[in-house]
Amino acid sequence: MTPLAAKAAELLALHRDPALLTVVNVWDAISARVVTDIPGTKAIATASHSIAASRGYPDGEVIPADEMIAEVGLIVRATELPVTADLEGGYGNAAETVRKAIGVGVVGANLEDQVKPLDEAVAQVAAVMRAAEAEGVADFVLNARTDVFLHAADREPADVLADAVARGTAFLDAGAPVVFVPGKLDLDQVGALVDAFGPQRLTTIALPGTPPLAELAKLGVARVSFGPMSQRVALTALAELVESAHAGGGVPEGTRPLN
Repeated sequence: MTPLAAKAAELLALHRDPALLTVVNVWDAISARVVTDIPGTKAIATASHSIAASRGYPDGEVIPADEMIAEVGLIVRATELPVTADLEGGYGNAAETVRKAIGVGVVGANLEDQVKPLDEAVAQVAAVMRAAEAEGVADFVLNARTDVFLHAADREPADVLADAVARGTAFLDAGAPVVFVPGKLDLDQVGALVDAFGPQRLTTIALPGTPPLAELAKLGVARVSFGPMSQRVALTALAELVESAHAGGGVPEGTRPLN
């Protein structure tokens, strides 16, 4: 087994472990090093929104794919832990984008369905998994994302949940190891998704007001990520430092040195 294949197997095992995997998303090499150095961190996940913002782009595949991949490569170099990358919707060619990401050391990825017709979304998942296997990473951890809750608008919640179940199940059948359902889900919705997909197959995002991590772990959620929230927390601290400086204050006590 190659070192890259071994890291993919490690990342997959972390998702299959009944212990909840938490990943606080990063956006550059220094944030990756900070997160890596915190005891208990087992994997690194990038946040596409945060990477785009740090480079002056809005979210939504405006940043060129190669620029995103280049930043992800710097993150991979900054840590010995397995790295999964947020690759948005695949930048027009998901399989090729994943192949490039594997080329810089990535062993997992988020991939949005963008609520495409289901057959197109399923074909994309299958193509990505074939591309990963062709690159020697059969255990590539594709976190196949369905955006139905994010685009729910005024639809009935039960209908949205049914769509998420149908799409997620189809992605698992197409070879994705896990399914990502972002949104402000309640415990009943999470439980229904875990029942449909099986334990350690669902991943969710931590947002203000989402259920406690301990409750999600009990239900059998595989992983919880933080998306752009981690960068927002960091930028909030920066803004508060600026406000303190303008008010005559200084550097907060307890500020940690960078290694």
